[in-house]
Amino acid sequence: MDRRELAGFLRSRRERIAPAEVGLPAGPRRRTPGLRREEVAQLAFISTEYYTRLEQARAPHPSREVLAQIARALRLSDAERDHLHHLAGTPPGPLPGPSREVRQSIVDLLDRLPEAAALVLSATYEVIAWNGLAAALMEDFSALSRRDRNLVRRAFLGPHRHGRPLYGVSDADEFVRTSAQHLRAAAARYPDDPEVTGLVEELLAGSEEFARIWAGHDVTARPTLCKTFHHPLVGPVSVNCDVLDIADRDQRVVIYTAAPGSPSEEALRLLSVIGTQRLDVPSEA
Repeated sequence: MDRRELAGFLRSRRERIAPAEVGLPAGPRRRTPGLRREEVAQLAFISTEYYTRLEQARAPHPSREVLAQIARALRLSDAERDHLHHLAGTPPGPLPGPSREVRQSIVDLLDRLPEAAALVLSATYEVIAWNGLAAALMEDFSALSRRDRNLVRRAFLGPHRHGRPLYGVSDADEFVRTSAQHLRAAAARYPDDPEVTGLVEELLAGSEEFARIWAGHDVTARPTLCKTFHHPLVGPVSVNCDVLDIADRDQRVVIYTAAPGSPSEEALRLLSVIGTQRLDVPSEA
């Protein structure tokens, strides 16, 4: 345990957090930048005396549970959380669960891609951010429950209108195989997360196809470079598919673009005007 480095790291992380970020009033007499020690202790559910001693390099070895509580209170990233554990002489355990918090810069990026349909997927294929064109091309995710925004659940368990694959995609077989393989890898990264284990159990019980793929123990898959969506209003839309990994959040940005000058590019432009309007046409779900 490197007490001095741990103390300095805790102080630096505490001082960068504005009280308003954690729902605390700034107050007229705040003399220290960021949070006070007693506020961090309160947020971490530990005694102020013990936290103070940690920052003064005088505390005994903190438990893994205390470190996890401090990491949550200080809003540490996964890399910072691991660093905290190493400074305390306690190797980090499994990550608590897939991150669903999307950085504001990524949200802004989606909005700055007006000619591309773009969305962010969590490690379990939950759609956690999207732009307007993605909603128009696929569906209005804001109208769905969090449960129904999970694409791997939707792909295997439906419902699918008239037996067609989700969004009428041309690579349906490849998508279900890829999503199952990625979910197996995520389950290994988050073995103690109840949402991940619950999703796997639900899919194993409800889909023979998922159970068959799962039994193969594969965790790698070829990337999909292009696919075609069969949209109920504008017809087939062929797009290139690019995936950008957000390593520190274990998330993926998926970007769909059409070839310049193609009918699919015109279809996307039309969808950008139509938006999520469906008129009398049922959604492809």
